[in-house]
This record gives sequence, C-alpha cells and structure tokens, in this order.
Amino acid sequence: MQLLGLPFGLFWLFWSHSSAIGGKVNKHKPWIETSYHGVITENMDTVLLDPPLVALDKDAPVPYAGEICAFKIYGQDAPFEAVVLNRTSGEGVLRASSPVDCESQKEYTFIIQAYDCGAGPGGADWKKSHKAVVHIQVNDVNEFSPVFREPLYKASLTEGKIYDSILQVEAWDQDCSPQYSQICNYEIVTAGTPFAIDRNGNIRNTERLSFEKQQSYQITVTAFDCGQKRAKKDVAVHIDVKPVCKPGWQGWNKRVDYEPGTGSRPLFPKMRLETCEGPLSGVKVLVELQTSHIGKGCDRETYSEKSLQKLCGAASGSTDLLPAPSPSANWTASLLSDSGRDSDLIYRFAGRQAANVPDHVVPQNLTDQFTVATWMKHGPSPGLRAEKETILCNSDKTEMNRHHYSLYVHNCRLVFLLRRDFIQVDAFRPAEFHWKLEQICDKEWHYYVINVEFPAVTLFVDGVTYEPYLVTDDWPIHTSKIDTQLTVGACWQGGEVTPPRFTQYFRGSLSGLTIRPGRIETQKVISCLQACKEGLDINSLESLAKDIKFHFNPAQSVLVVEGEDVDSVNTAMTKVSYINSRQFPTPGLRRLRITTSVQCFGEDSCLSIPDMKAVVMVLQPSEPRITITGSNRLVRPAGDLRAPLGVAPFKELHITSTIMKGDSFSGHQRAGIMETMHNLDYCDVLVIGEELNPRKESLELRHSALLGKHLDATNSTSGISIYGVDSISHYEQALRQVRYRNWRPASLSERRFRLTCSELNGRYTSNEFNMEVSLLHQSAPVEHVNHMAANPQYMRPVHHPLMIHTFNSHMSEAAPPAATVVIVVCIAALVVIVVIGVYRIHATHQEETRDDDDEAKEPEEDWDNSALSITVNPMENLKGLQALSKVVKEEGRTEEEEEEDEEQVGGMSSAESDYSDDEVEEEDRMEVKERNHEGKLEWDSSSMKY
Repeated sequence: MQLLGLPFGLFWLFWSHSSAIGGKVNKHKPWIETSYHGVITENMDTVLLDPPLVALDKDAPVPYAGEICAFKIYGQDAPFEAVVLNRTSGEGVLRASSPVDCESQKEYTFIIQAYDCGAGPGGADWKKSHKAVVHIQVNDVNEFSPVFREPLYKASLTEGKIYDSILQVEAWDQDCSPQYSQICNYEIVTAGTPFAIDRNGNIRNTERLSFEKQQSYQITVTAFDCGQKRAKKDVAVHIDVKPVCKPGWQGWNKRVDYEPGTGSRPLFPKMRLETCEGPLSGVKVLVELQTSHIGKGCDRETYSEKSLQKLCGAASGSTDLLPAPSPSANWTASLLSDSGRDSDLIYRFAGRQAANVPDHVVPQNLTDQFTVATWMKHGPSPGLRAEKETILCNSDKTEMNRHHYSLYVHNCRLVFLLRRDFIQVDAFRPAEFHWKLEQICDKEWHYYVINVEFPAVTLFVDGVTYEPYLVTDDWPIHTSKIDTQLTVGACWQGGEVTPPRFTQYFRGSLSGLTIRPGRIETQKVISCLQACKEGLDINSLESLAKDIKFHFNPAQSVLVVEGEDVDSVNTAMTKVSYINSRQFPTPGLRRLRITTSVQCFGEDSCLSIPDMKAVVMVLQPSEPRITITGSNRLVRPAGDLRAPLGVAPFKELHITSTIMKGDSFSGHQRAGIMETMHNLDYCDVLVIGEELNPRKESLELRHSALLGKHLDATNSTSGISIYGVDSISHYEQALRQVRYRNWRPASLSERRFRLTCSELNGRYTSNEFNMEVSLLHQSAPVEHVNHMAANPQYMRPVHHPLMIHTFNSHMSEAAPPAATVVIVVCIAALVVIVVIGVYRIHATHQEETRDDDDEAKEPEEDWDNSALSITVNPMENLKGLQALSKVVKEEGRTEEEEEEDEEQVGGMSSAESDYSDDEVEEEDRMEVKERNHEGKLEWDSSSMKY
C-alpha cells in the first residue's frame, strides 16, 4: 500500500514519529498477526512459525514506547515459551520449554500477546497487543519398531487344498504419525516353506500339502512399518496339516494288555467318533469280543465235568461218557484228544474214531425223565448227500441193528432218536425230534442240553430254549433179550453184518458228554455250566447319559450301544471294558471288532464308518506250584495192618502252594495263603506195581471223611481218586484219612503208592509223592553171618519177641581144612550175635511184663520166643541147629499152607473177611501154643550173666 507515493514502512515511521512529537510518549499498542501456525519435531525445542513472530509498535522509534520487550503465552500446560530476539524490530522466536512427545500429544493451541517496553526504563505504562492464536503441530520421529499382537499364531489346514488365507498375523507400531505407525509390509523369514504372506499379514499355501509327507510346519514372520523399520522380535506361526476328514473312530489303541486279577480294564479310554461335523440323529455301535479260538468258545473253567456240575449245583448221578483216559476209564484212550489249550479236555472225531462204552458204565435206568448234555463244535458235512453223523448211539449189540436211542447230526440238523419199548399200548409214539439251527454247522463251540420229559423233548443251546420243529412218530420196539451197546462217535452195527462194525461216524469235536437218568437239568444249572468267565463290561453305568441304551448278549461277548448324541456315545464307549474273572485265565489274544452305523435326519444312513479291529492280550498269570510233602515211608507191625482200620499212609501229609509274584526279585518265590489262593479239583492215589488183591488187602476212604466237603471219591484195585473243587485244607483232611489194610501181611514185602493232585483238570499238577508201606520185622533174616551190617532200624528194641528165621543148611556139613580159619571167624561173629540176642530177649521180657495190654495183639507169626534155641558153640552141637532149622522150615510150610487155604476162599464181603481173619488169627495162636509145648528149645536167661 502506498500513501502519497510513499511506501508503507516510511509512512509508518513518519506517522509514528509525528505522533510521538505531537502527543504522549507511549500512545500505541504493539501489533501482531491474529493467528500463527507452527511445526516442531518431537524431542526438539525450535518451533517453525508461519508467519514469523514479529511485533510492531507505532510509537517507534521512540525509545521504550516503540520497542517490544516480551511475548507472553496463555494456555494450560503449554510446554512453550516465546523469546524476543530484537526489541527494536520486534522479532521473536517460539521455543519448547520441555521435551515434546508426539505419542503423548500431537498438537498444541494457545494464546500469545506482545508487550512493549512502556514509557521509560522502569517499564511503566506498558501496553500489550491483541491476542493471537497459535496452532503448533508436533512432527513424529520413527523411534518405535513394530510389535506383533500375539506371541504365537496357530492354524490348521486340510491336505490337498489351496487356501487364499490360512490365517492373518497382525503387528502394530507405537509411533504417532501415519507414516511411522502403519505396517507397510510383512515377510516370511523361514526359507523354503510352501507359504506366502501379503502386506496385510494373510498367510496362504503356495502348493497342495500332504498329511503323509508332513503333518505340521513351523515358520517365522517379521513386519516393517512405513518407515522401513523392522520388528525387533519375529513371531512363530505353527500350521498343522490335517488329513482329509474321514468319518471314523479316533484315539484308540490296537492292543490292550490285560493283567490277570485286575478286574475290569477299560478298552477305549480316549476313543471318539469323528463325523466331519455332519448333522446326525443317532449312532449305533456294536462291540464284539471274538474268543472262538479259546477253549470251548471262551475262557471257561476247565474243571472236570463232575466238578463243574457240583459247582453249579447240578443233581448227582450223571454219567460222563467221555472222561479222561485212566485205568478205570480206558474206553476213551483210543480217541484223539486235544487238551493242549488250558487242559480243556476235547475229543476230536475225524470220521473214523469211535468208542464203546462199557456195560457197567451205561445208565440202565433211563425213565421218562433224563438229560443228555454235550459241548459240540461242528461244521458242514462233506459231500452232496451228507450221511448221518452219530454223537451218541444205543443199539443192539448182536443179532439185530435196532437203535434204541441216539443223538446225531444230519444236514446241519440235530436229531434225537428215542424208541420206547412196548409197555401196554401198541401205538405210535414220538420217536424222532428235529432241530434245524445255524449253530450246528457254524464251526463254533456250543453247549447242547436235551431235556427229556417224555413225550416232550426240549433242546437248550447255550442256555436258549428251542422246541423241535419236526417230531416223527414210530412204533415202539418189541422187548427182547438182546443186549445193547452204547457208543460215542459212531453207531454200533452188531447184526446182519460180518464182522460187526461202527457206522455213521461223527466229524467234529465233543467234550463233556453226559447222561443223567431220572431227572432233567434246570435252566439255572445249564446257564452256569456254559457260562463264560470273560466278557465285555460297562463301568460307571450311572455316569452314562439318559439317552444311551445298551444291551449284552447272554455270554456278554457282544455289546450294543445306542445314542442320539455323538458326545454321549463317545462317553459311553470310554466306559466299555474287558473283564476276566478266572484266577488263572488262559493267556493269549482276544480279538475285538467294532461296527458302527450312523443315522442322519430324514435318511437311513448318511455316513460310512469303517469297522475297527483291535486285540486284548491276556498276559501270563502267576502260576501256582503245588507241592506235596510228608513222610515217604511207613513201617508198621503186622497187627496194625490187620486191624479193622488198618494204617493211614498219608497221616503226616501236607499240601502247599507257592506263587512267583511279579514284583519278586533275585529269583525268590513269595508264598501265598494257599487255602484262600485257589482250590484243587482232584487227587489220585495210585497203586504202584501189582494192583490190590481184594482177598487180602484194601485201600479205603470212609464216606464220613467227605462229609461237609465238596468232595467225592471213587475206589478200585488201582487206587483211590478224590475229586471235586474244594480247598487244599479239605483235600489234606480227606487224604489223611485214607486207610490201607492187609489182613494177610505175612507175605507183604512192601506196598507203594503214588499221590498227585491237580488244579483246573491237570493244568497245574503237583509233584509225584511216593509212599511206601512195609511190614515191621524184628530182625533181618540170618542168611549171612555178618549181621553187624544190618540196617540200624532193625537193631532197636521192640515189644515183640525175636526169632531167627533160617540158618544155612550147609552148616551141618564138615568144613574142609582150608576153611578152618573162616569157620573160626564165623563162630566168633555168631557168638557176638548170640550175646546181643540174649540181651534183647531179656529186654523184651521186661517190656512184656510192663505192657500187659499188648497181649491182646497177636504175636508175629514169623517170630516165636518159645521156639528159640541158641547154642553158644554151634560146632559142638550141630544136631541142635539142624533141629532148629527143621522147626523153622515146618513153620514156614505151615504159613504157606494157611495162605493157600485163605486164597481159596472168595466172594466174601468185608465184614465176612474180617470175621474170617479173626478165626484164622485164633487158629494161628493155638498152633503156636501147641508147637511151643511139643518141642521148644528154651534158653534159661537166669543163668546168663551180662
């Protein structure tokens, strides 16, 4: 602007000078701009203002009044100050009074005013300008690095797919400006990975990944802000590769080990069903325990059939037609047996094996009620026209071929034939009963029981009742005097063929074939006899969801679980367990099979769940060691053997059992409490050598010894068998009461017995305990001169008189001169023997005077003190020795004649035999007394000094 052709500055000076001359000294206020804009970089103190800070005063050039002395700032906590650089020109500068931080405050706004210097040096009458607004912006410095929001990133992807974004990582910066606070770039630090990342942090895969090749990847990612400052700490990203979702069970083990005695063991504690997020309306799971290869279909008790029947409370009187081969049951010895699996006695018939049951074993009193039972494993019969396969047959032994009753298989049908005799009415009667069942030819073990309540016949297969689908009537059989033959494995054809032979052979396996006449078996007993000791179980039933339904088959080998919710079914499956209640289970594997069906809304089946297979491995149990101990020899006088009760060979018997514990060390066994550890099922006392002679000896066990125990016994000339599942202590008590009696012990040299005991029908057997019973002789026979070498047991004082049996007959002959020395030595030895004999005779007489009660016992026939004659010098009185030898020989002949007379007596009962023994003993006493009075050679012991 120009005034009168003069510039504005000259005009201002002129105006202010003329005003100062013509008026007061400080007439005008300072003047500044109305607003300022400034910029300051954080952590700096200089502010760049636009426009510059300049104050003007019209009083210039008047000193003081026209000069600028200060700038004052008005604002709350504004960290700035204004400084006058030139008072005359009014120039100033704006500075930061304290550090400025953009991250704390990006902008400041405050008021500034200029002050002149007043009218004089004292600053009086100063004036201030109007208020101007100052806006200051704080410029940012890139002082912070990017930081990731998460310490670790995780993601998963399905194999075989390309993803646009698997996951997104995110970093941030504390700087205040957009330039430095924004993240402009991300970068994958790990080299060679099949992944890429964009500027927004999205990670994607660059190729299709395979679960089989690599299941997971670990990569490192960093970030940069827009000022290209890198993150101080990189971040890890974990990416899992999942297989393509396949519906099925996950989290299960293919093998589960089961330790015997541990109760119930969960099979699938962490198993769950993967349905790939499909909407389901129901799940049904079938768990099957396959144990067909274990014994007779599963782990059952392998006690003998009679023991099992007693355990299950079956009525007595059944006949076992397939017992274990033994001297008393030898008709099964020719059959093929398979007892290698847990001692479960099984007979295999290959179409050419059969056995005739002895007549004394065959039940003769079959009435309108009886039961036939057996375990059977059978497959389809070979050939297009299958023949009958006979399990059990009772037919004519000779002349004719009539079948009275039989049980056979024909074309996978079980047929029971029962031909009754004519009684009163000559009419058709039920004769054949047919059952057509899958079990007959499925090559698995099943328990068959036929209950006959004529005319009704009922079949039980594994405890389930089946009525016959076909009943055939026939004429009764006319009575005849032809004997019948009971056979197993085929049918006997004894008439119309030459020679008689077996026919209709059975092909399969049998076990426990029994007939019980007079009674039928109850459902409870049948279920007990075929019950498995192993199976499936469910723990914590109360913890299952309400919508869960489950069902077991009778053998608990099949479990069905149903539910509407997958989680509930998963929880139920974790409770499924395996249990084996046998104390000594059969070791080995059991197969598991799980079949699953899934239902969807409105559809029958929407997902296909693969079947699952696993095994339960039953570990080897701690096996017991059964040990029989006691005295191995029993020496008793003849009187004890002839006594009514005889002697007890096993009176000092002890049976113990030890088990090697799993946690034992150094090879030591830790003894268990045997009476509570387990039971025995039989003990056999067998006669070694010749069988017992019923005319002079017996091995007995009174029935009272078995009372109160679960024991039975059978007796024969071969020994005694005690059987039944009972405790070791009860077996000890029974064996200690076994008595051996011999009412003609004169000829007894020794009688030997062997005792063995068993658990689980021979699976665990004891040691063989041998017992020898012998007669107590008072001295050894004098057949040799040197009696000093005799067994010490014959040198002890006894209560019976002594007698020398025999002398060598050649002693009466003249000795040759060359043997003179030998004869002298022999005579000296004989003198010593005589002295010892005199002493023992004297001791015996003294004991006889003390023991008058012993007179009731019969003195031994081998020794008689009254007939003893001893000569000090036998060479001087050889005639006396010859007479003594003659007496001894006559007594020996008398005993032999008596034994021959006794052997001719037969057919006596035990009571008659005892009575005859008493008579014989009395006669023996009379004969001995007569011989004593006839010609006894007496020794006067009173004249002998010793």
